[in-house]
Amino acid sequence: MRVASCVGATTPSVARLCHATSTAASVARGARLVVVDPRRAGLAGKADHWLRVRPGTDTALALSLTHVMITNGWFDSDFVRRWTNAPLLVRTDTARLLRASEVSPDGDPAHYVAWDETGACTVAYDPAHGRHAIDEARLALFGTREVATSNGPVTCRPAFDLVAEQCRRMAPAVASEITGVPAADIEATARTLWESRPVAYYTWSGLEQHGNTTQTMRAINQLYALAGSFDAPGGNVAFPSVPANSIDGAELLAPEQLAKTIGVTHRPLGPARFEFVTGEDFYTAALEGHPYRARGLVNFGANLVMAHGSSERGRDALAALDFCVHADLFMSPTAEQADIVLPVTNAFEAEGLKIGFEINEAAQSLVQLRRPLVPPRGEARSDMQIIFALATRLGLGEHFWDGDIDAALRYQLAPSGLTLDQLRAEPAGIRVPLRTRHRKYAESDGNGDGPRGFRTPSRKIELYSEVLRDHGYPPLAEFAEPGVSPRSRPELAERFPLILTCAKSLWFCESQHRNVASLRRRVPDPQVEMHPDTARARGIAAGDWVRLDTPHGSIRARAKLTVSLDPQVVCGQHGWWQACAELDQPGYPPFGPGSANLNAVLSQQPSDPISGSSPLRALICDVVLLTPAKAPS
Repeated sequence: MRVASCVGATTPSVARLCHATSTAASVARGARLVVVDPRRAGLAGKADHWLRVRPGTDTALALSLTHVMITNGWFDSDFVRRWTNAPLLVRTDTARLLRASEVSPDGDPAHYVAWDETGACTVAYDPAHGRHAIDEARLALFGTREVATSNGPVTCRPAFDLVAEQCRRMAPAVASEITGVPAADIEATARTLWESRPVAYYTWSGLEQHGNTTQTMRAINQLYALAGSFDAPGGNVAFPSVPANSIDGAELLAPEQLAKTIGVTHRPLGPARFEFVTGEDFYTAALEGHPYRARGLVNFGANLVMAHGSSERGRDALAALDFCVHADLFMSPTAEQADIVLPVTNAFEAEGLKIGFEINEAAQSLVQLRRPLVPPRGEARSDMQIIFALATRLGLGEHFWDGDIDAALRYQLAPSGLTLDQLRAEPAGIRVPLRTRHRKYAESDGNGDGPRGFRTPSRKIELYSEVLRDHGYPPLAEFAEPGVSPRSRPELAERFPLILTCAKSLWFCESQHRNVASLRRRVPDPQVEMHPDTARARGIAAGDWVRLDTPHGSIRARAKLTVSLDPQVVCGQHGWWQACAELDQPGYPPFGPGSANLNAVLSQQPSDPISGSSPLRALICDVVLLTPAKAPS
């Protein structure tokens, strides 16, 4: 099987080695590889197509690829008709999906309407059963139709026709001017994606840390739908998992309590919908009292000050709390803001249960109880011990197995058929046999109501989202220029002519481990990557200390010259604060003069209007040579 694999704005070689090795093995077997990344890093060197996209413009690239594929008929029309809402008719006057009750007095208001190309008439679609009244092969994907309704004729178009029109605005020549990717490369990549099916794709934080993240992911998923490869052999497969009981306690939260989640009124379709709070919304609640004042936080290991944009605002938000508890291995800049710091065990000092890992079927089948290798130091406890003890002291013990962690683990494991004693006797883990079923969306839902479909209002992949439209968002995936770029903020372009993106260092884990001598030897100083021409124009040589300026402040780093970067793009690293005493390497203040904290000069705004994602991967900047007197000793 020849698989086209697409890696989007991420570096598995740094972020997830198991994916990198699997991808490299696939390429060795003949798979075609497309890498979309501003940097020629990791797997980009093995790619058939490396698309050097301008940071923050992946949406435009995905829409352009979609346009080429639709124009050339390079899409799985059967999958698109049967498993997406592409055939459903959209009213051009209201931008809402046409309902059967509008077409016929006997029509069901819960049923949608498509156009039967063979019979030249409307046909109802029943989402409760996931069925059209005719063979889906007869459904129209293109064209404008005048449909008779109870209120007179209404002009309608299939959702797919609107998708095609939207993508037509991103023809390769247009997208090239926006993204920096040559038009010929866009066309060649589209051909590869079609001719080398099935297609699998992988993205991560490189796409999730932008102010237009939701539309970017929609555009990529829309492109992926054209291939018809989802949950198919060689595609992105939803692997089975070892049966286990849920322990998240979601059932304990009453609806009126869920409605208080910070951020849910501002972004009702965002993370708050699932009880997650963004850093931006938490800081606003702590500092400004919107929607109410956040007063306390128990934080387990998250180095908010260093890991989130707007570092000083994060510091001030933590300081504004009435009470802050931090559990960690080290006194980080975040821990320094806490009222109480609780020492925790590391992974080698505590027991931990892991049921499966989603990368493949073999990994999903493995259940492992990690055993401690050495006893804890001092008064350190594991996160679980701290949580269970706090719950018991707060009178919530009944929900935490009265503080008995083993009882909780037994409950979680019960459906798997495995016991704690078995796992403790097999520290390498035990595999539970699993069988991967493909195209599960086509299986019966078990209630006689038709195919399982997808968890959407239509049971289809929704290329056109009425839910988004009803909340005031674009119903189709669309490109939005990054909120702070040379194009969107031309008044800042002269002062900040370069585009700043960032990437994780290969040698460290986020904001950790700069204190480990064996790693710090590899990269002793914070770095900023830039093109040699860009450096030369500023009098900068490789290894020089430079000042990185953004509209939000300045930090320092050493220049690293990289010919693969676009001359208009520079790439920084986050997470620099720790000293390494063994090598006599300095630490850096998290804010102010001498700081090397990239997130101190990145803002959480303008954030994604739907998800609240912070624009950490695309900003404007300039780089200035520091004189020896101003460089750190």
